[in-house]
Amino acid sequence: MQAWQVHENGEPSEVMRLEEVERPVPGEGQVLLKVRAANINFPDALLCKGQYQVRPELPFTPGVEVCAETEDGRRVIATPALPHGGLAEYVLADARALLPAPDALDDAETAALHIGYQTGWFGLHQRARIRDGETLLVHAAAGGVGSAAVQLGKAAGARVIGVVGGPEKAKVAQELGCDVVIDRRSEDVIAAVKEATGGRGADVVYDPVGGEAYAQSAKTVAFEGRIVVVGFASGTIPSPALNHALVKNYSIMGLHWGLYAAKNPALIPHCHEQLTELAARGAIKPLVSERVGLTAAAAAVQRVADGVTTGRVVVVPGLDARTEGAAA
Repeated sequence: MQAWQVHENGEPSEVMRLEEVERPVPGEGQVLLKVRAANINFPDALLCKGQYQVRPELPFTPGVEVCAETEDGRRVIATPALPHGGLAEYVLADARALLPAPDALDDAETAALHIGYQTGWFGLHQRARIRDGETLLVHAAAGGVGSAAVQLGKAAGARVIGVVGGPEKAKVAQELGCDVVIDRRSEDVIAAVKEATGGRGADVVYDPVGGEAYAQSAKTVAFEGRIVVVGFASGTIPSPALNHALVKNYSIMGLHWGLYAAKNPALIPHCHEQLTELAARGAIKPLVSERVGLTAAAAAVQRVADGVTTGRVVVVPGLDARTEGAAA
């Protein structure tokens, strides 16, 4: 089978190689799955660089989220068992952790539903306990993680303010349903949030960026507001001033979705049921901006690493065969 292999750490476009390898052999409790679509996540880039909290032994295949097919033909969602990641034709996964693919979503949309939307659901509902009528501020609102939070916030009845970088991403955020869109490149984020909220600030702030975005979060969070920290796409991990949290009465909440698999695994299928129901009634739909073939995966991971994409970029192995057939 074909699979992208990383033999040394570095920039994805430099270290990922498409190779012919043997199909992985399932271990105890594992199943072999045929990949129908693999969603690219920022952690895939970090894995290539050796900067993720999980560091698989070299060589490994990136790809932490797939829509795949079982031997009996069922469409499922799976998180591949590294080092056999999803940017390949076949993967291994924990048989007990498979989730049914929603009928309302195609393969690429299904591949983009799991990690980003579960992170958003846990962050907004399990951690922040967002309520109908509250104001939600989402950083990087046009990105893969941010776009999921925007849709989930709207589904929860929140007024959503999206912060983006550039006019193209501002248009995407508007189409996603943001009530207010702020372009951080041309506007003062802090002043714009205060104006949009009558000086009160946001009840919940969803921050997958860190760095300067977190500093803006602390200055725009409302009394008894909640800042949910879900990542550091900026590359800068902030050091919160706890005296500031004390005098303003707000909470700083961390959200590491992967911990729930070990600490409270029953919540993951429960969350999936909620997401499936939301997808069935059209309240959420992963924003897939690009579908690329397996041969284009390394370039796609690099674009995600560089922060130039909107929504989700999904690798669909079958696209290569269809493209070759059309060319012939």
